[in-house]
Amino acid sequence: MRQPIPLSVYALAAAIFAQGTSELMLSGLLPDIAADLNVSVSDAGLLASGFAVGMAVGAPLLTVATLRWPRRRAMLIFLAAFAVTHIAGALAPTYGTLMATRVLGAVVYAGFWVVSAVTVIGLVPPDAKGRALSIVAGGLTIATVLGVPAGTAIGNEFGWRTTVWVVVALTVLSAAAILATIPAQRRSQAAPPSLRKELAVIANPRLWLAYVATAMSSGQGVATFTYLGALLVVVAGIPAGWIPVALVISGIGSLAGLIVGGRVADRHPFTTLAVGYTGAAVASLLLLLVAAEPIPVILLAAAQQFFAFLTNPAVNVRVFTLAAASPNLAGAGNITAFNIGIIIGPALAGLLITAHGLASIGWASAALALTGLLATAAAYPLRHKDSEPAPEPPPLAAAVA
Repeated sequence: MRQPIPLSVYALAAAIFAQGTSELMLSGLLPDIAADLNVSVSDAGLLASGFAVGMAVGAPLLTVATLRWPRRRAMLIFLAAFAVTHIAGALAPTYGTLMATRVLGAVVYAGFWVVSAVTVIGLVPPDAKGRALSIVAGGLTIATVLGVPAGTAIGNEFGWRTTVWVVVALTVLSAAAILATIPAQRRSQAAPPSLRKELAVIANPRLWLAYVATAMSSGQGVATFTYLGALLVVVAGIPAGWIPVALVISGIGSLAGLIVGGRVADRHPFTTLAVGYTGAAVASLLLLLVAAEPIPVILLAAAQQFFAFLTNPAVNVRVFTLAAASPNLAGAGNITAFNIGIIIGPALAGLLITAHGLASIGWASAALALTGLLATAAAYPLRHKDSEPAPEPPPLAAAVA
């Protein structure tokens, strides 16, 4: 019988929902931001790129800087800093100021992701890691389905700065939930985390195969999701007013994939990855064939998001299985890999769109999914070594710890 997931895991998911809403909300607010700050819409769109770069860089930097901090304290400090950056963003007088707040907010958000993932691993039994991590990641998916449309509606009615203030309020509430449900870390007799051992884990080549799978897990989904609205309007010819409905349906597909993946990834990580990458590739290629038909496009996009997010819990399980002894820096690498995928996916899709039109987003997602499948296939013959302890670092590295 499965043990229930602790309430504290849901508190962490609420924090990811608050911060994830900020990560994704710009998609519906770009015209207002551009007009308010007197920049082009394309320049305003770079705020999303700045956020992704901040996350990719922030995860390893903050992990090393806070390696020996108590986890609850670290998460609360990260949330406080996130709230402060968003207060500054809500008051930002210029585009440059807003960009700075986005990058800095992303840095601490990345730090929170790492610490929360490691905390979750310690809160649940080994056979529930994937399920618990999928609940935390579900906070981001729910932000896609509910947070972003609600933030867009608030921004359209009261201005984009009001949406930022709402993110501040949600962040404060999630910090209170963490304070109430996660006990302070007590001093342990065990040795504190060692940077020397963390680096030894990172040197494992199998971990880097897992990172490739992680990057492809996020890249395959975001390549389609980023341009889905444009595909539906320009190629399929639906009215722009129906785009939010299509995006919600696609988001429901991603949430369903995350839920199913969380239930099977602990027992069958490689099967979950193989099914997810294969299904995403097939759905992406079929999308090419029906790009002018609105209903099939929406359904296939939802299916593509289902299979893309099916892989999410499994790539997390792989990384934390390989890095069980020293998971902090390895977890940071996983967050960086996710964000590299988020950068690569739209970039590859954009190049193909320029050359071959909007329907070619299907080629981009399929290529990334097949790359993830190849990385998984390369790791499969070595799976019996996953539980082996990391090699001890050489004595000469002792001064680093």
